[in-house]
Amino acid sequence: MSLLVVGLSHRSAPVSVLEHASLAADAQVKLLQDTLAAEPATEATVLATCNRIELYADVDKFHAGVAELSTLLAQHSGVGLDELTPYLYVHYEDRAVHHLFSVACGLDSMVVGEGQILGQIKDTLALGQELHTAGRLLNDLFQQALRVGKRAHSETGIDRAGQSLVTFGLEQLATGADVDAWAKGKRALVIGAGSMSSLAAATLARAGVAEIVVANRTAGRAERLVQILAQYSLTASGGGVTARAVDMGAVPGELARADVVVSCTGATGLVLTADAVEGALRDRACPAPLALLDLAMPRDIDAGVHRLGGARLVDIETLAEASADAPMAADVDQVRTIVSDEVAAFGAAQRAAHITPTVVALRAMAADVVNSEIARLDSRLPGLDGKQRAEVTRTVRRVVDKLLHAPTVRVKQLASEPGGAGYADALRELFDLDPQTVAAVSRADLNDTDGVGRGRV
Repeated sequence: MSLLVVGLSHRSAPVSVLEHASLAADAQVKLLQDTLAAEPATEATVLATCNRIELYADVDKFHAGVAELSTLLAQHSGVGLDELTPYLYVHYEDRAVHHLFSVACGLDSMVVGEGQILGQIKDTLALGQELHTAGRLLNDLFQQALRVGKRAHSETGIDRAGQSLVTFGLEQLATGADVDAWAKGKRALVIGAGSMSSLAAATLARAGVAEIVVANRTAGRAERLVQILAQYSLTASGGGVTARAVDMGAVPGELARADVVVSCTGATGLVLTADAVEGALRDRACPAPLALLDLAMPRDIDAGVHRLGGARLVDIETLAEASADAPMAADVDQVRTIVSDEVAAFGAAQRAAHITPTVVALRAMAADVVNSEIARLDSRLPGLDGKQRAEVTRTVRRVVDKLLHAPTVRVKQLASEPGGAGYADALRELFDLDPQTVAAVSRADLNDTDGVGRGRV
């Protein structure tokens, strides 16, 4: 296993750099294709969220891999390598596994314990599978990361260590007040209809806003979100919320009517300029400040809104500063223990799997020897009847199985320990196994694992 991750996140880079380096969907595809075309990498996938960009690869050379992956990230993000390099971090082999498992559990999130990262990890794996850039190692790694993340949320109280980014952002807007009391009866404008915007709309509906207006470039997606909110309204206790969809051209008018604005789109430019917000403030009848929550990366709302009187803007940068002081739950320690245990188990499983093709090739060679000797016996003792021949064959095979059983079980145990990779080489040398035969078993195993992996997502 030669797993390498090169990336940057809210922990290593300022928001301005993350914003500049963000990767659109087509850029992610091209990055993966170019990474696989590069010499050091045999597998690759990219985890790109609003506060992290990480390129994972199976490489055969560490230093060459770091240089190549760093260069590719710079090329496809549009940020110069000299500018990007100071903010990059590198994790290798077990440290890379530990990093991804920590990310999956929410330990490395801006708001500790948030669970949305699991969906993003699942999407990352799905993209790698769709493009055939994720092979056995990355399939196994990301599948296990999803299981570790789910285990952390089900076995511990990590959810109590921090709230979702949406809830945390609303708490910042409420400035210490109870979010439900603060939101009750307000008009909300939600810009965007993706997963984060949908989560924000549902959170606002649950908090008791009176009206939610959804604006999106694709009308169908906005209408679907409105239908979901309408259904939620029917099942919610204590009344419901009025929801309607509008096109993006209606945003300026709706902005003047809104009390709360949440924006999270995939736009590459600003959705709300400072001038647009200032104009809405002049037209507003409500004396209370206009509350704006920008969850997009790159940002949707002009940072100049911070300077406007009558408006309060909370964006990714604000959340990064606020979450640094967020209280940590005791459950975090328990999650860290889970991560450490799972990293050790994953490493042992990978090392054991590395020797499996050699063991399979050894048993195949033993079977060929048995078949050859039985054929030789037939030529020397042609008078054996079918029953006698079958008994001799079973006896010889039992002897070979018993002779191979203890060594192969033991070598798998030894191979699962740190430094155990050399046992596969020793087996191949001792039994003069054909390297091409072992490689053929490895390829068959990879193809099978790739197919099984897709079925498990």
